[in-house]
Amino acid sequence: MAEQKLPVTTATNQQYGMRAAQRASQQAVPMGKSPNGELPKTVRAKPVQVTPLGAPTERPAEPITAGADFGAGPNALQAGIPMGSSSDDVLDELRAIFTLYPNSDLASLIDYYERNL
Repeated sequence: MAEQKLPVTTATNQQYGMRAAQRASQQAVPMGKSPNGELPKTVRAKPVQVTPLGAPTERPAEPITAGADFGAGPNALQAGIPMGSSSDDVLDELRAIFTLYPNSDLASLIDYYERNL
């Protein structure tokens, strides 16, 4: 008896050409049964309910500045909002770009960052 394979499926709303690439990769290495012999069940995420822009607030006790680094309420770190890149990350990115596209303006910017960190 031939091993049962999962059907080839592709996600919708992808960039041009990505569905064909996804289909080709699944055909090249098809997925079979799981170790317990059952085919995996398809699970779809439940749609998220979006609050209309003009709706009344769902958090009347929370200050409007909650999550901002000023005003009442928790700051960004306390609210669990990821902070931006560190200066070292920015400098590393600038150096990487400079190796690909060397120019005097970018060299000046890198020099400025190095002197002012």
